[in-house]
Amino acid sequence: MISEFYKDMTGKGSVIREFFAYSMERAKVVGSENVYNFSLGNPSVPAPENFTKAMENLLANEEPVHLHGYSPTLGIDSTRKAIADSLNRRFGMNYGPEHIFPTTGAAGALSHAMRCVVKEGDEVITFAPYFPEYIPYVNGTGATLKVVPADTSSFQINFEEFEKMMNEKVSAVLINSPNNPSGIVYTTQTIDRLAEILLRKQEEYGHEIFLISDEPYREIIFAGADAPFISAHYDNSICCYSFSKSLSIPGERLGYVAVNPKAKDAEYIVPMCGQISRFTGHNCPPSIIQLAVERVIDETSDLSIYETNKNLLYKALTDIGYKCVEPNGTFYMFPQSLIPDANEFCWRAAKEFDLILVPGDSFECKGHFRIAYCVQTEMIEKAIPLFKKLYDLYC
Repeated sequence: MISEFYKDMTGKGSVIREFFAYSMERAKVVGSENVYNFSLGNPSVPAPENFTKAMENLLANEEPVHLHGYSPTLGIDSTRKAIADSLNRRFGMNYGPEHIFPTTGAAGALSHAMRCVVKEGDEVITFAPYFPEYIPYVNGTGATLKVVPADTSSFQINFEEFEKMMNEKVSAVLINSPNNPSGIVYTTQTIDRLAEILLRKQEEYGHEIFLISDEPYREIIFAGADAPFISAHYDNSICCYSFSKSLSIPGERLGYVAVNPKAKDAEYIVPMCGQISRFTGHNCPPSIIQLAVERVIDETSDLSIYETNKNLLYKALTDIGYKCVEPNGTFYMFPQSLIPDANEFCWRAAKEFDLILVPGDSFECKGHFRIAYCVQTEMIEKAIPLFKKLYDLYC
């Protein structure tokens, strides 16, 4: 008999993918150049030239059995050291290779981190708007995900509601900054206040509360943004990272877990990740990708187009009349829908103007829609008159 649990999940597909699939069908009819697809967060800039050169050099000169062989269970030692050294240089931390566990992207990192510090019956708190895949990441541990309603005036943490939801069952708090879908970066003041509450609640409840930070957009920060390194502000913290956005290599699936050296039982967490892999079938990311990233560890793609696109789109939309909290990172924008039903709004945008947007309901923030502006600037320029026509239908 097949699993009824996973069978039921097949009928609950991603809304993001639903809109993307619609865009692909429309492109067959009207041409891809006439469909303005803002649905997926797929990087639109190439990987750095040095990453390509590193791959070429490895393929030309590295011993093939080593290059294409299994990675050690906990990752390649030199790659783990390179990641730790980079974090220490950039953020004043004290990681060693023993605190780093390479994973298949941030998704793999989150799944491992969650299983390390959460058990069946626990609660994990996150903050709306949030990436909907957090639900299976948490449910897979037997814990329950609790969501703090959004402060839509700023998309910083709604601390009043957060403190109401804290209780002895909470073993972890999951945050995403810079944030998908809002584009907001949690400020130093926000992170310090969160850390103060967690320290107080740890003492009150008599057990650790881990802060798991989901940081795939860490390098996409716009001018003037206050963007603290979260783990520097709270000891019981685990950073989950991906090189997908910084190096524009989402298909290569490389990220990592970085365990704060000051965390309780820090010396056990990475070895535990190796054991968790036995249950999840993770079995390490490809050796060649670990070795290539190691050689460009402090580099990024040219990410400047995302700020260019943000400035252009934010000004145009707010000039038209849309209401939106200005992003200070990522390549997402999260304006208010022009009607309460964001699903209806997004389908009308798609069917009348070939504007492919994503309703905020998926992120547990109704009345908003997400724009993924990781596209060519020319596409945004062509789409702006369509956003104006869409606005004029309602206002």
